[in-house]
Amino acid sequence: MTNTNKKVVPEARESLEKFKYEVANEVGVNLKNGYNGNISARDAGKIGGNMVRKLIEQAENQMINK
Repeated sequence: MTNTNKKVVPEARESLEKFKYEVANEVGVNLKNGYNGNISARDAGKIGGNMVRKLIEQAENQMINK
């Protein structure tokens, strides 16, 4: 299977990876470096959903502060 997820800003890759691990820790999901195909869809959804929620919140705050 080929990964088709392309980053809009490739330079942000490292920051997004760090952010993913921070969010996983916050929601109680233990991620390890490398392959994490053993986590449940529910746990993966918790991580992704909370990442999106936080990114939207950050964008909204930036819009307010302009």
